Amino acid sequence: MYEKIIKEIKSNLGENKDLNRQYLSDQIEVYKDHPYNKEIIKEISRLMWDCLSEDEKQEYIEISQKETPIMDILNDIYYDIENGNYETPLKELDNFMKTFPGMFEDDKVSEYHFFTNPLEEMIFRKYIGLKKELRYIPDNQPLLDLYYVYGFLLLESKQYDKAEENLKKAIRINPVSARIILELTEIYKTHTYTLNEFFIRTSDALKYSYYPQDIARCYRNLGYYYVEENQMKTALALYIYSMEYEPSPLAYAEIKFIQSKNNLELTLDECIEIIESKNIQLGVNPYIIDSLDELISEYEKNKLNNQLLYFLELKLNIVNDEKILEKISEIQKSIK
Repeated sequence: MYEKIIKEIKSNLGENKDLNRQYLSDQIEVYKDHPYNKEIIKEISRLMWDCLSEDEKQEYIEISQKETPIMDILNDIYYDIENGNYETPLKELDNFMKTFPGMFEDDKVSEYHFFTNPLEEMIFRKYIGLKKELRYIPDNQPLLDLYYVYGFLLLESKQYDKAEENLKKAIRINPVSARIILELTEIYKTHTYTLNEFFIRTSDALKYSYYPQDIARCYRNLGYYYVEENQMKTALALYIYSMEYEPSPLAYAEIKFIQSKNNLELTLDECIEIIESKNIQLGVNPYIIDSLDELISEYEKNKLNNQLLYFLELKLNIVNDEKILEKISEIQKSIK
């Protein structure tokens, strides 16, 4: 139904842009009460963009770049958050969200996403996939950060239901963001009757993680899960293995506590064997390494050194390889 209507609208467009604009404006009125009105009007708006002159497009872009209320509110509150003051930013965001109309929401035809980099989009397409047409949320509308920060602040104030609601909105925008998924697990760790959702979400985050800190946090989460399950040997193995990615005081304290209470000692090889026996992903997802190699090869071939450096550094964070370090050094020297 939707496709047929859009096809018909497009077939009535001609060479005269002014007439096209008038026709498209009329079509918005025609379809305002249609069951697919939201989707049809969005597509008509895109068609109207093509009817603008280059000067009009540039003027619109300049105006839209100046009007960035999401960016403005986030810039206002980041200083307080970084200094551990959560109360004031939460009040500001509470007020902002009361009048925030919502933006880039999925409809029957399109889904809206934002990915930090091409690697995340590759992970998304591999493990989640598109059900509708993909639309990208522009960089100057940091909707992902808005919902993430608001969810974080709500969680800190123990408003669990609202925190979950907003973090899930962030995950809808980027379903493979380990950072956001791990924040959501904090709710399921303390505010649910079982730890099933906590375990499932943590396993997802581990599959998508490409920062050492996120990988380590996943293993600490899993360690906590097995402590609660009273499987202390597995818990100890997970906490010890997490230290391979981030030497955390929290993990160290848990290791010492479990060892003292259970008279347990494990080598790293024994930890690896235990983790594999539980069918838990060991280390970085191999697909992520392969995808990084693909991106590195592409940017190297096209001599895009800034992008190449970015992905080489991402890989170096999770793969201890002297050759990568040498390559980074060579590229840095060549672009100075």
